[in-house]
Amino acid sequence: MSTVIQERVQDHTDAESTGTMQLVSFHLADETFGVEITKVREINLMCEITQVPQSPTYVKGLINLRSNVIPVVDLRALFGLPENELNSESRIMVLQVRSRIIGIIVDGVDEVLRISNKDIAPPPPTVAGLEQDYLMGIVRLESKLLILLDIDKVLGDTTTELESAPARG
Repeated sequence: MSTVIQERVQDHTDAESTGTMQLVSFHLADETFGVEITKVREINLMCEITQVPQSPTYVKGLINLRSNVIPVVDLRALFGLPENELNSESRIMVLQVRSRIIGIIVDGVDEVLRISNKDIAPPPPTVAGLEQDYLMGIVRLESKLLILLDIDKVLGDTTTELESAPARG
């Protein structure tokens, strides 16, 4: 699937000149979210996650991805959503967040969307459960709303915590 992502990133570069944005949409609970495709490195099936003692509750642990150790964050826990049983649709999205590579657990990845910039509405002044800073906007799809996340802001504090955490051995 990572080859598809790489091809889509090239399409994204072409799309920037036409006023469109490409997103990878995913779902958590009953909500649909999206992140810019340029932030997505790859999408993987669930794999074994090594738990790290004394880490924040939203940090599920570490994975070994082709000899790279990557921290994995559970977005459900970070957003204060109820815990859910992992299933065959659950995925780890590997993202570039600032200068770090971080995995996030999502309930499922839906599709790659090309959205016109004019179709992205600004976030409402008050949104329950999410700080407005995390939102880049809201996109109206046929039957639902997509919450467009600024993943650097969503996981920004997480990367700071991961970098400042004492080494555990």
